[in-house]
Amino acid sequence: MSDVLIIGAGPAGAVAGVVLARAGVRVRIVDRATFPRDKLCGDTLNPGTVAHLSRLGLMAGIEQRSLCVGGMCVTGERGVAISGRYPGGLTGRAIVRRDLDALLLEQAAAAGCEVETGCAVRRPVVVEDGGRRRVTGVIIGAAGGERALAAPVTIAADGRRSTIAFGLGLARHPAHPRRWAIGGYYQDFLPRKNAEPAESAENAYFGEMHVRRGRYIGVAPVPGGATNVCVVMPSGGGDDAFGDPAALLVRELTRDPLLRDRFAGARLVSTPVVLGPLAVDVDAAAIDGLLLAGDAAGFIDPMTGDGLRFAVRGGELAAHAALRALEHGWTGVADQLAADRRREFGGKWRFNRVLRALVSSPGAVDAAARGARFAPGILRAVIARAGDCPEAAR
Repeated sequence: MSDVLIIGAGPAGAVAGVVLARAGVRVRIVDRATFPRDKLCGDTLNPGTVAHLSRLGLMAGIEQRSLCVGGMCVTGERGVAISGRYPGGLTGRAIVRRDLDALLLEQAAAAGCEVETGCAVRRPVVVEDGGRRRVTGVIIGAAGGERALAAPVTIAADGRRSTIAFGLGLARHPAHPRRWAIGGYYQDFLPRKNAEPAESAENAYFGEMHVRRGRYIGVAPVPGGATNVCVVMPSGGGDDAFGDPAALLVRELTRDPLLRDRFAGARLVSTPVVLGPLAVDVDAAAIDGLLLAGDAAGFIDPMTGDGLRFAVRGGELAAHAALRALEHGWTGVADQLAADRRREFGGKWRFNRVLRALVSSPGAVDAAARGARFAPGILRAVIARAGDCPEAAR
C-alpha cells in the first residue's frame, strides 16, 4: 500500500510527488488522462515560478523546450499600452502545458513515484472515525471496472473540477464572478513590436494582457512559432457563442484595433477549448486523511499568469503537510496547511483581485498608463509583483 495517494498528475500533483518521494515516502500518482496531454493554459511560467522550480531541481528540460519571457505588456481599450521588463535580469519561460506537465511527471517517476494514468477517480472512500469523517483512499474506474486504492494520506490535486473536492461538498462555483476562458493556438500571428529595444534576442518576448470592456485577451508566443491566444469573458446573454469557440476567437481578435492587423494572416492550428465558469471556492479540508493542492484547493482567475506558481508551491505545501500527518497524526494538519497557503498566497490573491477590477473599468488601465509615464517606478513595482519577482529574489 502507498503512504500517499495523489489524485492528479498536473504540476501540483507531480511536485508534491517529487517532494514526498525524495523524503522516502511511497507515493502513487493517479490521473484520468494519459500524458502528454493538452490543457488550456496561458503557457507561462513567471520568474517566481521559474525560481521555485529551480530550487526544487525541477527545471530539467524546461529551458530547452521553452522561450524566454523578459517582461509584460498591458494595453487598454483606447490604445494606451504600458510595458516593462522584469527587474534584476529576471525572466520567465513560455512553455506549452503539454510539454511542461509531461516533463514534471517524468521527474516524479524518476524520483520514485508510481504513476498510473488513464484511470478516472469515481469517488473518495470515506469512513466514520470517532464521529469524524476520514478519507482512506479512492475508487477508480478503468476498462476492467472499479477498484479501490487505499493510503493513509490522499492529496486531491485533480484540478478545478476536482472529483474529490466537489464530491465531498467542499467546492462550489460562486455566483460572481462567472467568467469563461476560450483559448487556441495560431501560426503566423505577428509578434508585438517591443516598446523598447530588446537587451538581447533571448529577452525579446513579452507576456501580453489586453484589457477590454468586460474581458481581457492574453497573448503569448510559444515554441515552434505558435502563439497562445486566450480570451476571458463573462457568461451571460452571449453564452451561445461558446458553442463555436473558433468563431468567438475570430470575432474578438478582428474587432480589436490593437490585435486585428497582427491576427490578419494567422491560422488556427488547434481545436479551441472552452473552460468555465473559472472561479471555484473551496472550504479548507478539515477531513482527516485528505489534503487539497493546486486548483482543487480553489481556483481564481490569475490575470498575471501566476496560476502555475500557485500549483507548484501549493503542491510543495501539501507535501509538507502530508509529511506532518504521517509523522505526527492529523491534529492541526488541515489548519496549518490553510495558514501556510494564506501566508504564501494571500497577498497575491489580493493583488489579482485589484487587477481584475480593471476589467470592469477599462478606463482605469488608461489612467494607470498615463500615471506610469510620470511615475515609472510604480509600473516597475507592479510588473515585479505580477511576475512574483520578490519570491524569485529570495
